[in-house]
Amino acid sequence: MFQTLRNAWKIEDLRKKILYTLFIVLIFRIGSAISVPFVDVDVMAQAVKDSGGIMDYLTMLSGGGFSDASIFALSITPYINASIVIQLLTVALPPLERLAKEGEAGRKKLAQITRYMTVVLGLLLGTAYYFMIRNNYQVLVSEARTGLGQWFAAFVIVLCFAAGSAIVMWLGEQINERGLGNGISILLFAGIISRLPSAARYLWAIFYEQGVKMLDSGTGLKYVLIVPFIVILFLLIIMFIILITEGERRIPVQYAKRVVGRKLYGGQNTYIPIKVNMSGVMPIILAVSMVSVPSVIFRFTGAPEGKGFFGRIALFIYTVFSPNHPVYAVLYFLLIIGFAFFYVTIQYNPIEISNNLRKNSGAIPGYRPGKPTADYIKRVLNKITLVGAICIGVIAIFPIIFSGVSGISGLALGGTSIMIVVGVALETTQQLESQMMMRHYKGFLE
Repeated sequence: MFQTLRNAWKIEDLRKKILYTLFIVLIFRIGSAISVPFVDVDVMAQAVKDSGGIMDYLTMLSGGGFSDASIFALSITPYINASIVIQLLTVALPPLERLAKEGEAGRKKLAQITRYMTVVLGLLLGTAYYFMIRNNYQVLVSEARTGLGQWFAAFVIVLCFAAGSAIVMWLGEQINERGLGNGISILLFAGIISRLPSAARYLWAIFYEQGVKMLDSGTGLKYVLIVPFIVILFLLIIMFIILITEGERRIPVQYAKRVVGRKLYGGQNTYIPIKVNMSGVMPIILAVSMVSVPSVIFRFTGAPEGKGFFGRIALFIYTVFSPNHPVYAVLYFLLIIGFAFFYVTIQYNPIEISNNLRKNSGAIPGYRPGKPTADYIKRVLNKITLVGAICIGVIAIFPIIFSGVSGISGLALGGTSIMIVVGVALETTQQLESQMMMRHYKGFLE
């Protein structure tokens, strides 16, 4: 990867794209450090640290912006949600389905609809988060808690959150047009990377404060050994993620020879590549959003007291959906598998693939064109999807299990973060290599 970056830097237009992308990332990080008015940042950061769960997830997506109550606190969450909603509606609503099939013009219209949806969701999420921090965390400054100041503070905070989400979406689009890589992924990557120094300080504090200083008492040996073990696990997880990201199942395809005019076409053998992890981190994002719904509801209503029949049920739900509870981890894992199948189903159509093969005189050896070919492709997709879903599910819940066993908190979303970072790094590197190859640059092959 570093060799590819070094070779890309030597090409003037790619160097400009890299610098432009870094400039946009710098603007994003500056915005993530600017806090909204009327919020006590120190109290907010401590409240998010104590809450965990969905709060850690939102902080991870925003690169710490949510815990700092910054104008980019919502980060890319509204845009991701809007994109998911539009994708689902494209399958369900015929007008949107027709737009998706109209080529570049249709994609531009869908992108415009996604922007409007992002603004609407930004306003809704900004309002929801305002009431959540007002009712549960008491982080508003004194003049914003009562009287007319409360309404003015609410208007300013919600407007800042919503405007920040729209700006983040615009920054991502600027990277898509003039920079390098997928804009939203790059911003998400930058936000996660920005938290590495704090994670390193956290591990060092465990190693030194609870380990080295406590060796004489006999309790520090555990932490002296466990921190290097965490670093080794971190490297092994990266290797595993690269393996499942790059791994693919190749379905052989043979094209028959055919004559068109005076030319002979076909006759070659090729394959259909099917990635082990075709859905990326999307199932994890969807699963953590679903499994955190009870936690979000209780953030509005407060923790249940457990009095009466319904109170005991509420307390049971509140306990079960705690991020450290085994039931939470099991549901999280099962939802990841379910959403992986769902996402692959709406993205890949075996019947359409089979029809395209038949139109181009292609066939899978041993299977007749048409329904037998479609059934075979569907079986392969289901098997590969199951393997990939189990792999990303294990990566997602392993930090939760490790935190429960070791007693070291703060690592519950480590697997998701690593998957996003590694996936974006690989995707950006591949895009760089493809652009250099288009320019007939061969230095990265040396």
